[in-house]
Amino acid sequence: MNSLPLKHLAIIMDGNGRWAKERGLKRVKGHEKGAEMIRGITTYCATHETIETVTFYAFSTENWKRPKMEVEFLMKLLDRYLQNELDTYQEHGVRFQAIGNLSQFSTALQKRIKKTEELTRNNTKLTQVLALNYGGRAEITDTVNRLIKEGKTEITEEDISSHLQTPYSDIDFLIRTSGEERISNFLLWQISYAEFYFTPTLWPDFTPDELDTILTDYKQRARRFGGV
Repeated sequence: MNSLPLKHLAIIMDGNGRWAKERGLKRVKGHEKGAEMIRGITTYCATHETIETVTFYAFSTENWKRPKMEVEFLMKLLDRYLQNELDTYQEHGVRFQAIGNLSQFSTALQKRIKKTEELTRNNTKLTQVLALNYGGRAEITDTVNRLIKEGKTEITEEDISSHLQTPYSDIDFLIRTSGEERISNFLLWQISYAEFYFTPTLWPDFTPDELDTILTDYKQRARRFGGV
């Protein structure tokens, strides 16, 4: 039986394109539906008795390889999502934070992200993190380079952990939707002792009820961290 509380949940949201294809829709419709699903999962986490942070993999460093029109749509969708969700953040006490290399986004989108972070910074029920233009290898590399620039000649695990963009806590539980069973360069440092769960459900069909069932499975697991 797992006696450790679930504090940090991470989710790889996968399957938007396949969801749209199954319905004869354009891929962008899958992304729109997927964005809607974030709200329900976030509000569920905000009322959960132990979850403090939920981190969503929203846009990876590799996603720039997608068709230009799709990428442009995703940027507009992100801006619209943040604008529409502000009331939800405030109502449910959710603090918003973004991680990743935001410098590649438009100035307007960077301002939207920063403004949303500022307006929600005093909310305390939950921290919702969106990983945007994020890659785990890039985060670790950037962290080490910053430590070297600060004059570090010998770098410890504690140094890296405390200088990552995600210093909230290590990941306790990682869920990936759509049936794919890989990590895709997500939070590589932070998942060193995370529990994993892969569900065949496509992200636009993933509901708080399914999440609740999956978390019941998590409670039954024994986390030994290398011990007996």
